[in-house]
Order: sequence, then structure tokens, then C-alpha cells
Amino acid sequence: MQRHRGTVRVISDPATEVSGRLADRVAVVTGSSRSLGRAIAIGFAQQGAAVVVNYVSDQLAAEAVVEAIEDIGGNAVAVQADTSVATDVARLIDSCIQNYGKIDILVNNAAVLRRTPFLDITEEEWDWVMSINLKGYFLASQAAARRMVTQRSGVIINMSSASEQLAGINLTHYCCAKGGVRLLTRQLALELAPYGIRSNAIAPGLIETDLNRDDIADPEFRDYRLSMIPLQVIGVPEDVVGAAVFLASDESRLATGSTLFLDAGQSIC
Repeated sequence: MQRHRGTVRVISDPATEVSGRLADRVAVVTGSSRSLGRAIAIGFAQQGAAVVVNYVSDQLAAEAVVEAIEDIGGNAVAVQADTSVATDVARLIDSCIQNYGKIDILVNNAAVLRRTPFLDITEEEWDWVMSINLKGYFLASQAAARRMVTQRSGVIINMSSASEQLAGINLTHYCCAKGGVRLLTRQLALELAPYGIRSNAIAPGLIETDLNRDDIADPEFRDYRLSMIPLQVIGVPEDVVGAAVFLASDESRLATGSTLFLDAGQSIC
């Protein structure tokens, strides 16, 4: 393992060939030291992609993801960056280019969640949610797309939420940010299509992650949320991996500007 300032690099054995639907692709997955991002990063590596594992503060968790990728013969780099800060985002994308020479796939996944009644949301809290959940997607998409344009190809996947369509109690800032992600996805698809760059979103419903595990552990909250889900299922991070691989691969070459809902039917009610 080679260590650099702000990075942890793992280079697989050249004799170990990793093949799959994303062979020879390079992906950056923001917020991939845990939960959804972690599952997607490992899933991409299983399909042959080299992966930049992004984290904001938990380096040990990011290293663990890199090691998991190494264990399957993959190639990964962990890079610290706060996606709400333009200079950090530039360094993240530059690190990808420095290590792998290109970027084929960007997954915007880094996000925060706080449940606060509308009348109690402070300006500071509003800005915090928006800066990570929407501004961060814009910054990373723009930085990655500027590289992809020169390649005349690329895929951007935005991890949205069923909340992009459904209002939620005590989630005004979160829902507004996800609504913005929906239109950002469509704008990227429209403006980047001439360069061969596709943009799509995944909108999970209730997925148990580090952000909501305590809420789901509350029986009253759990029963209330399940009452709105036709399939009566709470997802796990691995449930989004197949969709992410599909959207990142050439199998979805006609898909752009779309949102794929993985919400157990919540959005049809």
C-alpha cells in the first residue's frame, strides 16, 4: 500500500485481471466510506472499475473500503475531500486523473440528513444541507464533466431520493435539495449530451443507512414509514448497486435525464 498526503492508494497485482461490465472504467464515488457509497464503490470494483473512494473525515473507514476492493483484486484510491468546497472537489478530480489518467464515471452520493420542523430550520442549517446535498453535486459534476468533455464520453449518476418527488415531514431542506438534484440531472443530460456524456439519477426510498438508523430503530417511526410503502420493505445499501452498475455501463446507453426510483412503491401512493 502506498500512502500519500490525503490519499491511500492500493494497486492490485498486475497478474490479477478483473473483468466485468465496467472493465477499464474509472469511477469517482463521493461519500463512499460508508453506506450507499461504500456499496456502490465495491460493486463497481466487482464489475472491473478502478474506484476513487471519497471521504470527508473518516479515513479509517475509507481505507477499509479500499482494502475490500483490493481483496477482490481491484484497484482503488481513497481521497479526502469536502464536496461542498470547490477547491476540495478540484483536488478530488485531479487525484483521479493523476492516478488513473481519466474519469469515466462520477457518482454524486455524499449527503447529509437532519429532521427539523420547517418553522425551526435556521439559515445555517438550510445552507449546510443545500451546500452538500445540491451544491456539492453541482461542483463535482462540473469538475468531472470538464474532464469528460475532452474524452467525449462519461457518465454522471446522482444519488437522489424519493423525496425529490414526495414532501416529507420535518424534511423541507432535504426535500428541496433532492428536488434540485432531479432538475440538475436533467440539465446535465441536456447540456452535456453533445459531448457524449450521460446523466441519470437513482431515487431510493427508505434505505437503512448511517443517516437514519436511529430513526428506523424507533418502532413508531418504523411503523409510520412502512405504512406508506406498498412492498413493506426497508432497503439496504446493496439494493442500489445493480441500478448504479446498469446506469454506469453501456447497457444504459440510451438513458439520460432519467430518474430510476427504487422505493418499494412509495412514490406511486
